Amino acid sequence: MKQVRLTLLASAVSAAMALCATSAQATQAVPAKSAEMAPNLWFIEFAGAPMADGRAASAVKADEAEFLREATSKQIKFKKRNTFTNLFNGISIEATPAERAKIAKMAAVKAMYPVMVIQAPKVDKSDGGTLPDMSSALGMTGADIAQNSLGLTGNGIKVGVIDTGIDLDHPAFGGGGVPGGTPFENHPRVKFGYDFVGDSFNNGTQPVAMPDGNPDDCGGHGTHVAGIIGGNSAADNFKGVAPNVTFGAYRVFGCEGSTTSDIILAAMERAKADGMQVINQSLGASYQWPQYPTAQAADRLVRDGIVVVASIGNCGVASTQCGAGGLYGAGAPGVGANVIGVASYENASIKLKTFTATGATPLTVGYQAATGAPDAPTSGSFPMARTGTVASTADACNTAPPASGSLTGQIALIRRGSCSFLEKSLNAQNAGAVGVVIYNNVAGHFGGTVAGGASLPSIPVVTISDTLGADLDSRIAAGATSMTWTPNSAAFPSVNGGLINSFSSWGLAADLSLKPDLGAPGGSIASSYPLELGGYATLSGTSMSSPHTAGGVALLLQARPTLKASSIRTRLQNTADPKMWMGNPGLGVVDATHRQGAGMLDIVQAVQAKVGVFPSKLSLGESESGPQTQTLTLKNGSATPMTYDLSHVGAIATGPNSFTVSSFNAPATVGFSSSTVTVPARGSATVDVTITAPAGLPDKSIYGGYLVMTAQGEAGQTLRVPYSGFKGDYQSIQVLTPTANGFPWLAQLVGTSYQNRPTGGTFTMAGSDVPYLLMHFDHHARSVRVTVTETASGKNWHTAISDDYIPRSANVASFFPFSWDGTTTKKNGTVMTVPDGTYTLNVSVLKALGDPNNEAHWERWASPTVTIQRTPAKK
Repeated sequence: MKQVRLTLLASAVSAAMALCATSAQATQAVPAKSAEMAPNLWFIEFAGAPMADGRAASAVKADEAEFLREATSKQIKFKKRNTFTNLFNGISIEATPAERAKIAKMAAVKAMYPVMVIQAPKVDKSDGGTLPDMSSALGMTGADIAQNSLGLTGNGIKVGVIDTGIDLDHPAFGGGGVPGGTPFENHPRVKFGYDFVGDSFNNGTQPVAMPDGNPDDCGGHGTHVAGIIGGNSAADNFKGVAPNVTFGAYRVFGCEGSTTSDIILAAMERAKADGMQVINQSLGASYQWPQYPTAQAADRLVRDGIVVVASIGNCGVASTQCGAGGLYGAGAPGVGANVIGVASYENASIKLKTFTATGATPLTVGYQAATGAPDAPTSGSFPMARTGTVASTADACNTAPPASGSLTGQIALIRRGSCSFLEKSLNAQNAGAVGVVIYNNVAGHFGGTVAGGASLPSIPVVTISDTLGADLDSRIAAGATSMTWTPNSAAFPSVNGGLINSFSSWGLAADLSLKPDLGAPGGSIASSYPLELGGYATLSGTSMSSPHTAGGVALLLQARPTLKASSIRTRLQNTADPKMWMGNPGLGVVDATHRQGAGMLDIVQAVQAKVGVFPSKLSLGESESGPQTQTLTLKNGSATPMTYDLSHVGAIATGPNSFTVSSFNAPATVGFSSSTVTVPARGSATVDVTITAPAGLPDKSIYGGYLVMTAQGEAGQTLRVPYSGFKGDYQSIQVLTPTANGFPWLAQLVGTSYQNRPTGGTFTMAGSDVPYLLMHFDHHARSVRVTVTETASGKNWHTAISDDYIPRSANVASFFPFSWDGTTTKKNGTVMTVPDGTYTLNVSVLKALGDPNNEAHWERWASPTVTIQRTPAKK
């Protein structure tokens, strides 16, 4: 059945922007500015399969030709951006809302999806000095053992990096170490690549791409990612996971700013054409349905024999980029059915520059330089002074700034909290300080920034851990204390080392498939950075955990070259190591499967595994129908029979609110058809498992755990299969929620704001003077249908809007505006222009995974009266 996409012009307007009035019934206005989607950019999907599915190139090209003929005959205006034939059959376009509405009704169009704006990956950055040591992170996944004991380097494996490019001059990639000195032609390690955008491209301010053949990096993110995958510089004592891989660099970002998902899809097609064996995407769109075009394309890459690894996202907590965060936050392409979506764990330790402090016992303090402040010196001693105590909540803030001259010639020790690092630093500087040390008010090290203000500090600003800050505070309180800057570095343990990072996105995907798939180190990772930007840097994000996994895949492919792309994830999930709940690891409860997937990547175990368990994860879906029984198949590739004891480990459950995550220790009940299973040599065996949702867990919650297969004898491995399920009826989650604004609205666009029309509105249907329906989606929707009925007679004017796979709103007050152009479509495809008159727009929303024949799975709303008056009324 044809999917006709609606006009999704804007979404995720922030709560602060949306809450413009206190009465939901009064006339209100909300800004029309888009926060997530490019308002006039669309993917058009044609009906036929793409070439990756075995269809002939001529047939695929004919689909586009037919579309163009139909568009010309109907005088539809648009600008074509990209053509896709291999991984996706369609094009991307730019079109006005009115023209888009016409395109949606064309016979050649199967579906339309919004082209998403992808912000340059937001990561927590600290320069950490030129400290490229990755030994701690490599040890967490066993990459060090794979290199040193198994002799694996990724040699001969081609890895594509779709990102900001790679610094071609960097010695970690065989460059000469001089900016601009190493050309792309005949590069020693970056053998493939393309720049799709050019340096100046920024979708927000300079949306005109100027492609060229040189994928050199000026943003930094891609160089850092590539360094994790396979950087290698003996001179810098730096080595990534797979230090001998061959790179393909596919640049989709300019030096700063954003890009769009159609450019990313074009890069995916290019990487396939170049013969990449592994593709890493440390980026993603806030679209949680696996049907999104980049997720579809990624799935086809895997079916074509290319392993796709993607970051699951940094939306675990509320942020400007992600909105409210919370559950169901994983994005495309990481939510793709065949994609390895990767969560992030904190590094076990972090290597930092240091200064020393005096006292009865000298103290070595590791610090991170604040972004935007001058570099700290490598020598010089200064007295220290504190501006507060370890109990201060607003230390050195504007509410009680240090007195003028009170810090002259001293380094100020300031506790984090209440106001910005910039505010604290400027207040200390104004009091005469020659440097600032800000210590954490919660456990652990952290990075910070003083950038973004009208004026910036002219003195060094660094951040340190809570424990080191408390030590310095006590020393200063006891008597005169001085500090000395040094050129040295040292490793410091991370208090949350080996635990899931709070920023790592929660699953599940919108279709209740288990995401993420597994995790790897992503917090506080030191890697390569463009030479012009310092050479090396410490970054945090799922952007860093994804390349750890991509590098691990390269090592696995080198060791097991006959493995199919579709079986790589199985090995990685079977052999991963689940970690304790980051909320309180001392309780001994394993963290949620919909937060860490199968657990920490274990490269050595994946390489050495002799038995595989299929499927490698269980997505149980809804529990309303009762316990579920699934069959696990164990396949033995060795010449020795293997016997396994079967057991179960429950994991943290969450819910029932999607935006405010509550955690429960509520394990499911699990039973096996046998307590042991023996897998014959070169053979297979099966075992049934029955899983019952936790009885005491609130409905609408997500539960999970691990099915454990422990080998008898010393030679075997422990294998695991993660599972997840939804407690109760998934369709019981309300989709259309009013928020404080009282959505849905019938709205009219006036200037740059949508005006609520609660008693009805009159529309000329000229330009943007058309009816808009503003709706907040508290959860994903399978489809939205809007029909039109004549108010007086009740006559059915058929379908005005039909859309599928709608993502949830970004936060508790955001909304989607749906526009109607005054035309409707009959079941036979006939398009009609609705005449002047008064009408009601009837909204029907089918909930995620809902049965269209079950009325309980729909939500419905009827608009106030819509008056169409295309010509002025006669006086």
